[in-house]
Amino acid sequence: MSTDFVAGGVGRVRLNELLERERAEFVDRHPRSAAAYARAEHLFGKVPMTWMNKNAAGFPVYVDRAHGARLIDIDGSEYVDFCLGDTGAMAGHSPAPVVAAVTRRLGDLGGASTMLPTEEAATVGAELSRRFGLPAWSFTLTATDANRWAIRLLRAVTGRSRILVNSYCYHGSVDESLIVVGSDGRPRSREGNVGAPCDVTMTSRVAEFNDLDGLARELAHGDVAAVLMEPALTNIGIVLPEPGYLDGVRALTRQHGTYLINDETHTFSAGPGGATAAWGLTPDVVTIGKAIGGGIPVGAYGLSAELAAALTGRADLDLVDMGGVGGTLAGNPVSIAATRATLQEVLTDDAFAGMIDVATVFADGIRKIIDGYSLPWSVSQLGARVEYRFAAPAPRTGTESAACADPALEDYLHVYLINRGILMTPFHNMALMCPQTTVEDVARHHEVFADALGELLA
Repeated sequence: MSTDFVAGGVGRVRLNELLERERAEFVDRHPRSAAAYARAEHLFGKVPMTWMNKNAAGFPVYVDRAHGARLIDIDGSEYVDFCLGDTGAMAGHSPAPVVAAVTRRLGDLGGASTMLPTEEAATVGAELSRRFGLPAWSFTLTATDANRWAIRLLRAVTGRSRILVNSYCYHGSVDESLIVVGSDGRPRSREGNVGAPCDVTMTSRVAEFNDLDGLARELAHGDVAAVLMEPALTNIGIVLPEPGYLDGVRALTRQHGTYLINDETHTFSAGPGGATAAWGLTPDVVTIGKAIGGGIPVGAYGLSAELAAALTGRADLDLVDMGGVGGTLAGNPVSIAATRATLQEVLTDDAFAGMIDVATVFADGIRKIIDGYSLPWSVSQLGARVEYRFAAPAPRTGTESAACADPALEDYLHVYLINRGILMTPFHNMALMCPQTTVEDVARHHEVFADALGELLA
């Protein structure tokens, strides 16, 4: 991309002027958040988790309260929230059934951490099985943990050492996933992979999404225990599978004796059973986290009957003590109660239908605005999740999607929106619908988004 122009031929000077103006406006609107950030000298990076510094305006807004699709900061500004905790609040902020379930568990029944099962865990496992089609489930606190444990299980059962992922995939902070295809076509560590325990090319192989030939070449080495993949790339901008691609992945993994893990942490937006159910997929493992707990930390992994039998039939594998998933709080009563309430009462089949309908209105409206300005951009939808990219046609691989990023343009749009009461995911241009998101919320976003482009293209 030219350094003089942004996508669509907009002058870089004009963009930078507007971005500077919007950042100054943000500072004026958020004095209490600015002061709170300045005072947080005993937090590493001044925030509870360092990625909270990924924001368009120089410092984050500080939350006062949040319910449904609305968030209010400590300066009193109210937002329509399309970020929703980067998928963690897909059920909306503090949904009433989850609040009631957690309150009952903590206040009435007691026992936030017991290292013992509750009957609700079996109910949650049965519901996850109904949705995703895999019969055996276990719990963690995050999807990252679920991915790590799945990787260990599949290395153990296959005796193979490597994991294959897609370039610019997202599987949390799993060490094996931080690998990309370099400009020379060779694998390399992903930028920002800090403190890796070893060269990632020792543990992992990588292929581009939507590239079956590349996948076949890597699997032919015969050392891949599992392909860990999102059914659609999400955290580099939505990259949807081309027709036949996912069937091809399944066929190739079976041909090479390699297990297939679907990470549904973000692609859960595709429907009640994620992309696995929506697209009729048949993975050996499903991993998921964030959204299923309604905002309470939880992760889970599900195993096929064949894989579960293969694991439990191995007397040489310690799956209880040192080989257990670990983490005293995994499967704790509070997380399980929250997950049961979320799946049974909040993110229901009917709720997903409504969320996807609203997301379709969002996607159609964005396309109309972009087309009205003749911008060479594209819009992709994954169920209740919508993303626009500064490229057309839409990128078909993670590397292509990464190449079309424009940080200054993204920052301008984000800070312009947040100054006018709209929150988007800070990592990219993602909007997620929760059960409480309305078409009026979408219309407000589109009004502000159109104004932002109007000023930029004036």
